[in-house]
Amino acid sequence: MSGSSVLTPDAQLDLRGTPCPINFVRTKLYLEKMPPGGLLEVWLDPGEPIEQVPDSLTMAGYQVEQVTDYSGYFSLVVRRPVAAA
Repeated sequence: MSGSSVLTPDAQLDLRGTPCPINFVRTKLYLEKMPPGGLLEVWLDPGEPIEQVPDSLTMAGYQVEQVTDYSGYFSLVVRRPVAAA
């Protein structure tokens, strides 16, 4: 592997237009199906989704690796822990 800081997600989940807390629940369910150490990119709306979902995922034991602000939405890259929390 190279030392690049670019993260390549294993899967992508578009939750734009999905209200809280459903977007958090869908993200968590998707992460639980992924292999340990897997990376998931989630697209979220500005406002409550990007304010709530990263904190909720962190409290649930997931690692938020990157948050990118695109025009009109946010990309959140989350890693499923290798060891069970």
